[in-house]
Amino acid sequence: MNGIVLIIDDEKKICSLLSRIIELEGFKTLQANTGKEGLKLLKNNEVSIVISDVKLPDVNGVAMVKDIKAIKPYVEIINLTAYGTIADGVLAIKNGAFDYLVKGDDNDKIIPLLYKAMDKANLQYRIFEHEDKANKKHQFSTIIGQSKILKEAIDLAKRVSKTDTTVLLLGETGTGKEVFAQSIHSESLRSGKPFVALNCSGFSPDLLESELFGYKAGAFTGANKDKKGLLEEANGGTLFLDEIGEMNLDLQAKLLRVLENQSFIKVGDTNTQKVNVRILAATNKDLKADAASGKFRSDLYYRLSVFTIILPPLRERKQDIPALAAHYLNEFSIKINHPELKLDDQILSVFEKYNWKGNVRELKNVIERLVILSDGDQLNISALPMEFFEFAPMENNFNLQQIEKQHIQKVLIHTKGNKTETSRLLGIGLTTLYRKIDEYGINEV
Repeated sequence: MNGIVLIIDDEKKICSLLSRIIELEGFKTLQANTGKEGLKLLKNNEVSIVISDVKLPDVNGVAMVKDIKAIKPYVEIINLTAYGTIADGVLAIKNGAFDYLVKGDDNDKIIPLLYKAMDKANLQYRIFEHEDKANKKHQFSTIIGQSKILKEAIDLAKRVSKTDTTVLLLGETGTGKEVFAQSIHSESLRSGKPFVALNCSGFSPDLLESELFGYKAGAFTGANKDKKGLLEEANGGTLFLDEIGEMNLDLQAKLLRVLENQSFIKVGDTNTQKVNVRILAATNKDLKADAASGKFRSDLYYRLSVFTIILPPLRERKQDIPALAAHYLNEFSIKINHPELKLDDQILSVFEKYNWKGNVRELKNVIERLVILSDGDQLNISALPMEFFEFAPMENNFNLQQIEKQHIQKVLIHTKGNKTETSRLLGIGLTTLYRKIDEYGINEV
């Protein structure tokens, strides 16, 4: 975003002079002579920087900094005054101004300052956009992809979201089952209530029962007071049970009771408690086969699978890869404050040939690695993990130096930049490692 510079000053000659100087640098400008007029222009235009006089006919320019930030938080403000005071300068910066200049002293300072402010405004805008998307991320509209198979899954999820029907999400690891569950909740009638997620594979059977149902004081050693379970925490909302196939048979029987009559008993208690919770479940297992073989309760399977949605693996919707890659590229560029990056066509070609066993999650991890190891504004194919090399162009695939560089990078990442440990693992001297890092231009971790 290379936006507009808005100049607010009641002296029209100063406005015109500043405008000419700034436009000579290639920026677009707008002019206003009152605070009210300036705020109106700010709302209706893609403004990046405001240069405002402190003494305006209708408002104090220092105080107006807060109003500007309230309208567009990413805009940077430079206050100008004919009679500067330390108190005003301190207040301007405290309110969020980028800088505070005294008129007459600003001729040599304004342009360098303007470039610095524009750089910061552009970064702030990218962060603002990212956070705005993050606030809306649990909606179907933010699920990335235009492939037919993904659209079909989204359509099913939208249809069931407005009901209280139990949903079973099936798909390989990394296909976005929790994202779908959150979106179903977000667009349901329960959206204002809690969404609670529990990964059933992350706990021992006893601990999973305590997490799910809670316990009474004295139920076991260390249970010093009553504890709410996640069922209670999710009351009125949605409970998402990920990796449901890992739940043991005894606990499955207790979950079945919740599904049938919305009641449960805490660990160590004898009283039944009622709860109003919608259950969404997910697994990468073949639950139907597990139910047939007795590894999973068939009655629970049929209760969970009232409405089943199968999420496609990434290899079956490769046309979505460019959009997904671009999204994560922007996300990680912002995260590490890196200049905007572009995807190499060769990298996209490799991505389309790769099998993506880890699905979207694997793609996200690869993009993060590429951003960290990138130079300039273009990602480099040589920074890809070694398992991608067989899909790279021939000259990259069989280049010994390229493979050596890639291997050194991989070990450096593994050792978190510890060069002594890296040289030990590689079986080379520390001096040789430093020479190769310099020779290959390897980004240090």
